[in-house]
Amino acid sequence: MEMRLVAEVPNGAQWQYEPKWDGFRCVAFRSGRDVTLQSKAGQALERYFPEVVDALLRVRGEEFVLDGELVVASAGALSFDALQQRIHPAASRVAKLSQSSPAWYLVFDLLSKDGAALVDLPLSDRRERLEAFAPAFDGVTVRLSPATRERRVVDDWFARVGGALDGIVAKRTDLPYASGKRDAAVKVKRERTADCVVGGFRYAKGERRAVGSLLLGLYDDEGLLDHVGFCSAFPAAERAALHERLRPHIGEPGFTGSAPDSAPSRWSRGVDRDRSYVKLKHDLVLEVAFDQVTGGRIRHGTRPLRWRPDKPPRQCTLDQLATPDRAIALLD
Repeated sequence: MEMRLVAEVPNGAQWQYEPKWDGFRCVAFRSGRDVTLQSKAGQALERYFPEVVDALLRVRGEEFVLDGELVVASAGALSFDALQQRIHPAASRVAKLSQSSPAWYLVFDLLSKDGAALVDLPLSDRRERLEAFAPAFDGVTVRLSPATRERRVVDDWFARVGGALDGIVAKRTDLPYASGKRDAAVKVKRERTADCVVGGFRYAKGERRAVGSLLLGLYDDEGLLDHVGFCSAFPAAERAALHERLRPHIGEPGFTGSAPDSAPSRWSRGVDRDRSYVKLKHDLVLEVAFDQVTGGRIRHGTRPLRWRPDKPPRQCTLDQLATPDRAIALLD
């Protein structure tokens, strides 16, 4: 079941609210001694998370299908970086990480049990059956994700964990599980802003007079400009004009601390992309909106808000990204 992004948390008795976890969406299938973990894109994940497979085999129940999120906790917080490291081609590395940084499976829906499909039931019935089934989980590796139908509890979640919570999912309690559709659930993400130095840019594909993306930086404690993210949300008609705006600023030093990745991502599936960038002087500041920070970097692309000619670049520091991650407290 997909989720539609909305700006505000909906109100009404027909809504159930859940925390939006920062992990990998995963449907778990068990039939006898066979367990399959399937990603949102249909990829098999069980080889990467053997501890979750083992925990699901210990659940009292021979046949069931669960919907949930795979997460990894590190130093008392959820870590998407640590979760990404689990997708490794070497079985020995996976085995080691399953011990040193074990994953949890946070379950929020029950789609089938004992051979009976439940997807046509309304969420209210599925949640009731899930909560009745949850005592069979070990409560460590496989856990029941919290849910509430009270709007004030959502406010309490945000008050307890602040910006560490990735967002809220609201689901219609009167609707069935609509696989592949966005009718029964919405998500609300908490948006943050930061003033960033534009340390460089990449050209649009196949172009040398149009900007594909701006590369954003923030100064660390040593005064070095670290690459922290990118911004590519510009209309195609504006990319050539943006290039003209940047041209007078082309030149050293670019990023003087951590630099943009130049190697292909493990997710690139062998696609050959030019990862080089054009360096810019440190005199352009852009305010951007973003949602998630992972490993000191903004994970997704940012949304441009406004240029800040009034902002001294040296005031653009990494502390803008700091957020104590206390989302794990919602599982206590």
